[in-house]
Amino acid sequence: MPSPSSAAEHIQDLGAYVSASPSSFHAAHEAARRLETAGFARLDELDPWEGMAGKYFMIRDGALIAWVVPEGAGPVTGFNILGAHTDSPSFKLKPKPTIGSQGWLQAGVEIYGGPLLNSWLDRELQLAGRLVMLDGTQHLTATGPMLRFAQLAIHLDRAVNDGLTLDKQRHMNPVWGLGSPGDVDLLAVLAQHASGGQGVKAAEIGGYDVVMADTQPPAVFGARGEFFASGRLDNLSATHAGLAALIAHASRTASSSAPIAVLAAFDHEEIGSNSRSGACGPVLEDVLVRISDGLGATVSQRRQALAASFCISADAGHAVHPNYAERHDPANQPVLNGGPLLKINANQRYATDANGAAFWARLCARAEVPYQEFVSNNVMPCGSTIGPLTATRLGIRTVDVGVPLLSMHSARELCGVEDPHRLAKVTELFFRTVA
Repeated sequence: MPSPSSAAEHIQDLGAYVSASPSSFHAAHEAARRLETAGFARLDELDPWEGMAGKYFMIRDGALIAWVVPEGAGPVTGFNILGAHTDSPSFKLKPKPTIGSQGWLQAGVEIYGGPLLNSWLDRELQLAGRLVMLDGTQHLTATGPMLRFAQLAIHLDRAVNDGLTLDKQRHMNPVWGLGSPGDVDLLAVLAQHASGGQGVKAAEIGGYDVVMADTQPPAVFGARGEFFASGRLDNLSATHAGLAALIAHASRTASSSAPIAVLAAFDHEEIGSNSRSGACGPVLEDVLVRISDGLGATVSQRRQALAASFCISADAGHAVHPNYAERHDPANQPVLNGGPLLKINANQRYATDANGAAFWARLCARAEVPYQEFVSNNVMPCGSTIGPLTATRLGIRTVDVGVPLLSMHSARELCGVEDPHRLAKVTELFFRTVA
């Protein structure tokens, strides 16, 4: 798959990636498909890894790590890592999910992360994720448009426009059909849609990780086509940028002194990253250690390699909102299509420091890409990213960046058409640049 060469091509390809990735498991699967098309080899964690020079990737649950080892790499060669995540705020299917009343079939869901609840109302939604069978085999499933959080009509709540209050237990149970819960099983529907519609036997499902996703296609719009609306831009915009950059980087002949380029797309960032496939878990360290082992590194040399390494933590950030400008820092107000964000926080909620900021500035200058600084209003504490987690866990120098958004954590977020492509351009340069 050729790397998108323009912002217009990149944004269309981002839309295709998002559409193919309604869950973290689908995002990892689609990334793997694209990597295999580009000549990357998939490695299994249960197998020995030998002869590390080349292009590889591995998948652990909803996370994917991909890397390119240049021919001249040795035991102390550093890693240049683009860190992102595959999950987004959503709703996750509960046990005994088939519920309902008053002749309606509903789904029992649990809130995943911090979705903007009202943005999910009155949309055509789908269920997507993985089914794990009793024999241990796994199958992806995606239903297509099937569910809806139906809002109460204004005639039955005359004060709704004065303030909408949604009870997470009572009001956030989507409808998906008509009938009695005793007559229909939602898992049977998921089973029918598994493996691209080939289906599996519902009685043989032993477990499932299934979330909801919006089904409205991504769209370019605006007076001059400057806006891009889509679900899951936080953080598939960065995962896709890293993927496109790594594939483009792999198509070039790297110098013998080039670092080992790594894309680390973690799962579970939206709920704290505390999992075997999250940034707090061992997945990245496991891969880096095995790459170093394959290059013949001693423990001391591996430490040298990590000291020479650098991580760009790429996660979506906030553009200034024209209707709520007072919620933003008065001096730092990023705009859409103004370039990727350099995210800064005095309390290390972002991992950026002066060294990282200077390195990012050099990269952007060389790539001829503008960038913007983001810092929170002091009375509006920011969230965090995988950046501080990676820096703390591995001691790798880290800087936090991202594409500016409006409507973050909405079912449908908004970015500028130019910014995702710019992030990919800087990332491709980063992959071949010694920090």
